[in-house]
Amino acid sequence: MTTERTPLFCDADLAQRIERAETELIGATALAAHRRLDDGRGFVIPLAGGLASFADDDSPFNKVVGIGFDGVPADDALDEIEHAYAAVGAPVQVELPHLADPEIGIVLSRRGYRLESFENVLGIAIADKYDVTLPDGIEIRPSGDDELDLWLNLMADAVAVPDTQGVAWREEFPRDTYIEAERDAAAADITRYIAVLNGEIAGGAGLRTTEGVAQFAGAATLPAHRRRGIQSALLFTRLSDAAAAGCDVGVITTQPASKSQQNAQRSGFDLLYTRAVLVKPV
Repeated sequence: MTTERTPLFCDADLAQRIERAETELIGATALAAHRRLDDGRGFVIPLAGGLASFADDDSPFNKVVGIGFDGVPADDALDEIEHAYAAVGAPVQVELPHLADPEIGIVLSRRGYRLESFENVLGIAIADKYDVTLPDGIEIRPSGDDELDLWLNLMADAVAVPDTQGVAWREEFPRDTYIEAERDAAAADITRYIAVLNGEIAGGAGLRTTEGVAQFAGAATLPAHRRRGIQSALLFTRLSDAAAAGCDVGVITTQPASKSQQNAQRSGFDLLYTRAVLVKPV
C-alpha cells in the first residue's frame, strides 16, 4: 500500500459522523434480530440523536449508542428506555464518547448509572487508492451468502481464543449467542471476507461503508495461523475496497492497550476518542 498518509484529527463533527454510522449498524442489526425471533420483545427506540436497542437476550447489540451530539436526553426519554429494558430483564448499557456533551455523564450518574469499562475508537484518513500486494501464500477473497455458516463458525472459532494483551473485554458471550448476533449483523450490509493461507482457511473479517465512513466490522485469525500476516492482509484489502467505495475515513473499535489496537496503530490508525461504558443494572 502507499506509505504516505495524513494523521487523522477527530473533532466533534467527525465523532458525530462516526457515531451516526455506528447507530445505523446497531439499529439494522437489531431489526434483523427482531425478524429472526418474531417474539415482539425487541425494540429500537430513538434517543437524542442515537438509539436504544434490544436485539435478543444477552446480545452484544443491546445498548444505547449515538447520543452526545444532539442535546442531553430528557428525563422522560430516559424513563422510557429504562422501563423498556427492565421489561425484558436487561440492564441499560450506554456507550458514551468522551467528546459528547459532558452534562450527559452527570445526568446518567445521578440516575444510578455506573462506569464499567472503556473502548477506543481509532481512525485513518483513507487514501484515494491502495496498491495491495499480499505476502506469498495469502489470499483474501469475498465470502458470499452461500457460505455464511462457514464464515460464522470460522469467526466464532477465532474469537474463542482471543489475544490477551491489554484490558480484557468486559463482556464475553456464549458461542451460540455470538453466532446469532453475527448472523443478524450480516443483514446490515456488511461485506464479509475470508483469508486463506497456503490453501487453508485462516481468518475472516467484515467491512461496512456508509456516508464516507468505512467500519472495520471485526477481524479474527484462527490461533494456528496467527503472526503470519493475516490481519494485515485483511486490513489492507478492506482499506483498498473502502477507497474504491469513496470512503474518506476508516474506523475500528478496540479494547484499550489490546493487540488489536497495537496492530491498528502500526498500520496507520490514530486514536480518535474513547467511549465510556455506563451501565444501570436491572
